[in-house]
Amino acid sequence: MDRKNEAVAMDLLLEDFDPTAVVAEPLPTVVTSNVNCDLIGKFAEDLKGSLEKPMVLGRNVHTTCLAVTEPEANDEFTGDKDAYMASVLARYRKTLVERTKHHLGYPYNLDFDYGALTQLQHFSINNLGDPFIESNYGVHSRQFEVGVLDWFARLWEIEKSDYWGYITNCGTEGNLHGVLVGREVFPDGILYASRESHYSIFKAARMYRMECVKVDCLISGEIDCKDFRAKLVLNRDKPAIINVNIGTTVKGAVDDLDLVIQTLEECGFKQDRFYIHCDGALFGLMMPFVKRAPKVTFKKPIGSVSVSGHKFVGCPMPCGVQITRLEHINALSRNVEYLASRDATIMGSRNGHAPIFLWYTLNKKGYKGFQKEVQKCLRNAHYLKDRLRDAGISAMLNELSSTVVFERPKDEEFVRRWQLACQGNIAHVVVMPSVNIDKLDDFLNELVEKRSTWYKDEKVQPPCIAADVGTENCACGQHK
Repeated sequence: MDRKNEAVAMDLLLEDFDPTAVVAEPLPTVVTSNVNCDLIGKFAEDLKGSLEKPMVLGRNVHTTCLAVTEPEANDEFTGDKDAYMASVLARYRKTLVERTKHHLGYPYNLDFDYGALTQLQHFSINNLGDPFIESNYGVHSRQFEVGVLDWFARLWEIEKSDYWGYITNCGTEGNLHGVLVGREVFPDGILYASRESHYSIFKAARMYRMECVKVDCLISGEIDCKDFRAKLVLNRDKPAIINVNIGTTVKGAVDDLDLVIQTLEECGFKQDRFYIHCDGALFGLMMPFVKRAPKVTFKKPIGSVSVSGHKFVGCPMPCGVQITRLEHINALSRNVEYLASRDATIMGSRNGHAPIFLWYTLNKKGYKGFQKEVQKCLRNAHYLKDRLRDAGISAMLNELSSTVVFERPKDEEFVRRWQLACQGNIAHVVVMPSVNIDKLDDFLNELVEKRSTWYKDEKVQPPCIAADVGTENCACGQHK
């Protein structure tokens, strides 16, 4: 490992972190094919056909759907249907192994083993209603759910008696709930969110028919508090509901929470006239273990925090954690006689398995385990950024981030193969605990090789992405 990369990453970590405890964790065994086009019969033909169709934003799912068919009358005796389905599932598993091998663009930790929990898959576990009030439905996992919530409450420094929360079905639900609480606290409030906020924030504004003001961003993707100030001044007569990003979607930028609060106060907004929701989908669990990071804590005047469970933690199904102040939740909570409980959640019925998966991982890793994984991600992100720059490729990495932004590859098949997330002329790799140096090297070597063919003609040049990453990070002909 390059000593410079190690030093930069280590400098960001908390003082009591032990770097010698980091161990390499291999990926599962993978198959050699890039795409499984031999699934069976018509499915295989459909899949091959879909690869030849023109791409707009994505592929038409119906070109690769697996039809549901009625079993034959004598199937109980022949077992043909069971054999067919077993074959499909086995080949699908091979596809998943292969796609996991080439997964870099989306923030999911794919390195986990929940084999010990397979014994629970025979039960329909449903956490109906309020996590803190047991309903008449007895097959639940509330005891696990509250244990997980207490863990995050300690992480974000709020007393058990002062918080309310629940395990959501995804990160978006956490944002929908956080914005909804803000809207219920301030019915006439204006929602402020930076232009680089996750799309679910703007979805919430549409769903709740809220006035929404988009705030400009710095080149890093962080909220521009000068523009925020200017827009607050125009609406002094209405309360402010603010989304603060603890890691933006594309650039992994972390908004300066303290500066946001300072800006509000300097514009005349006292704490009884603003509500802050912190969207910590990915970095909300990383920031507590990074020095110089804006501290996310309920000791500051924030209203709620949400984080995804299937991202940095790693979980086989989408889920998340939403925590808010108990004093705010009465505006949402309603008695539900049918459940013999109260409910202030978005979805009502909630996956009772998800809290058990989260509880299991938090117990196995603990705070120290997550410290190690944060160090590993930061170190590997610096390694990737430096290797891209050494290869003459435009690249940017925010100081508190593991999201490496670089020029968008010219070949969309390459983008699909590595499952890169793209926006305009840029793409990114999100370095997660499941992304090791070998995987990054495979990606880099292939990118450099492909790039030499994309730009072998001097008339075709790599895009200038200075407007996205700054001139100092752009390696185009004009700026290198």
